[in-house]
Amino acid sequence: MESKLGQPNHSGLLVAAGILIGAGLLAGFVDGILLHEILQWHHMITSIRPATNLSNLEINTLGDGLFHLGTWLMTVIGGVLLWRAGERRDVVWSGKIFGGSLLLGAGLFDVIEGIIDHQILGIHHVKPGPNQLVWDVGFLIFGAVLAIIGWIVLRKGQKECSN
Repeated sequence: MESKLGQPNHSGLLVAAGILIGAGLLAGFVDGILLHEILQWHHMITSIRPATNLSNLEINTLGDGLFHLGTWLMTVIGGVLLWRAGERRDVVWSGKIFGGSLLLGAGLFDVIEGIIDHQILGIHHVKPGPNQLVWDVGFLIFGAVLAIIGWIVLRKGQKECSN
């Protein structure tokens, strides 16, 4: 792909940075902070070890901490890639490419985490109890919509930069 200036446009670093920052910051931190801590709907392993006693709460808190560590690492790696992209002259800076990548990363994170943790492993659900399947499916739909919108915006940005 070439930029408007006729030079090759390598947006890969910008896309990778956006996906990782979107996954870690927009999806992971929001999930952990909002659903785990503020609303207290679930912890990482509440379906396996319900937080009904201090020992189980400690184990769930450790699981939450490891989850936050993972999302923090995604965000840091995304930041490093963003920094590296900023040092390159062949990367065309585009709000649509970066913004689309952020949404794509957030959506993919929600879909992947929802399928693995909620459906396959069943280690927790978005909101356990009555209608938990509705909450889990809603979470997956929300993630899929974010990913689709992100993909559309990203592709539009890439096309605009190549014209």
